[in-house]
Amino acid sequence: MRVVSIDPGSPLFGKVRKQFRLLRINGETVKDNLDCRFKLAEDIVRLEFKDNSGNTVSYQVHNDSCGDLGLEFEPDKMKVCKNRCIFCFVHQQPKGMRRALYIRDDDYRFSFTDGNFISLSNLSKADLKRIAAQRLSPLYVSVHTTDDFLRRKMFGKKKLSPILPQLKYLTDRGITIHTQVVLCPGINDGIHLIKTIGDLTRFYPRIASLGVVPVGLTKYRKNLPKLKTYIKSGAIEIINLVDDYQRKLLSRHDSRFIYAADEFYILAGREFPKLFEYEEMPQFENGVGMMRYFLTDFNRKKRFLKAENIKKRMAVITGISAYSILKDKVITYLKNETGLKIDIYPVKNRFWGRNITVSGLLTGRDILSCLKKMKKEYDIIFLPPNCLNIDNLFLDDISLNELKRKVGLSVRVGSYSMVDTIREAVH
Repeated sequence: MRVVSIDPGSPLFGKVRKQFRLLRINGETVKDNLDCRFKLAEDIVRLEFKDNSGNTVSYQVHNDSCGDLGLEFEPDKMKVCKNRCIFCFVHQQPKGMRRALYIRDDDYRFSFTDGNFISLSNLSKADLKRIAAQRLSPLYVSVHTTDDFLRRKMFGKKKLSPILPQLKYLTDRGITIHTQVVLCPGINDGIHLIKTIGDLTRFYPRIASLGVVPVGLTKYRKNLPKLKTYIKSGAIEIINLVDDYQRKLLSRHDSRFIYAADEFYILAGREFPKLFEYEEMPQFENGVGMMRYFLTDFNRKKRFLKAENIKKRMAVITGISAYSILKDKVITYLKNETGLKIDIYPVKNRFWGRNITVSGLLTGRDILSCLKKMKKEYDIIFLPPNCLNIDNLFLDDISLNELKRKVGLSVRVGSYSMVDTIREAVH
């Protein structure tokens, strides 16, 4: 671990320099940034570095000042997935995109820090012991099925450790786990999903939730296993199954435990569950409960816009799947009840293909194409909150600033609160 920057307020400023390599804390080897944070929790810490001349130097710091040493270390090398999952989204991408989009993250450290889903398929005994010892909880685990034979088939890996013993080892040691199943029609749904639910609920409350999400298929599936997407009837079956289990588990465990992705409700033409039925929103970032949260927030705050005298002309950009719901339940109200000059435009996902309809997978070029075709002049364009990364880049590497320059309009990234988004934009 090499030092890449030093805060002037650090107790080690002027002593430790850039490129120093951290060797040990209190005599123990430091594995990575997360391990460093764990080891710094002692009352007094002694840090050993290798300086730029190759000499070992050490410093002692008291706990009252080492909560934040003000040192930034080089990023950890990520553990990547070695599976060949039949539905892997990375394998369904065209060539020529930025390198980060081809990295298949399967690192338990980033599952703990960022909520990324991992497979547990590349964990060593030492990894499992470390997770337990350092209480790296909660973790987010992609299960997909608890049937060992089917799981090996879906993961494309003949030598794959059974997942149930791994889950038992972790949960027995106090690790909380949130799980997901990516459902592929005719493969891991039906009786296989019923088995998976039964197996996972036995670990409750340490396995705290299960999200079921539909497989996403792009147009770049050459030489990959043939898979189908869900149609309305299949989505209804999944929702009915989830509803049935929620009722049973709520009476047994005081938690619904299993949740269906928003896409299933949209595809089925069903109303989303009430906000309280998502409980603590454990699968929010997995596309579970986002739409209900958005609509509930809007209904609670929409009256505030009646008092506003907003003259600016606005347009909302969204994906195909959310378009009808937003148009009927949000945009129509804003036009009729508040007098806002606001329109909504659905963006067809030409980049990934017609099967990809969620806003989080819209690319800059598809949004740009939509904006250029608009016939009206707008003062503000609102983009979905989940179509850009932390560097304000779309999936196809187009930046937000580049898009703004090309359309010559005021473009803002919205939030999951429509009312807050509008009020912040016009004031």
